[in-house]
Amino acid sequence: MEVFNHNLENLFQQLGLPSDREAISSFIADHHLESGENLTSAAFWSASQKQFLEEARLQDADWVEQIDTLDTLLRKD
Repeated sequence: MEVFNHNLENLFQQLGLPSDREAISSFIADHHLESGENLTSAAFWSASQKQFLEEARLQDADWVEQIDTLDTLLRKD
């Protein structure tokens, strides 16, 4: 049985985004969610990225923890 590591780097790969630490840090610095804004309604996602995020949450997939982490990181202080 293959065990897949569901971490933030792999989530970025699933989203088709650069996944090294510097690229993730840059993405988080350049993109923000406003208070009350839903992660999947953010304008910076492509249609396929939105679909992946929505389906993962609806299915309570293994990615949910990392999606929630990303959501938190994208919130302005």
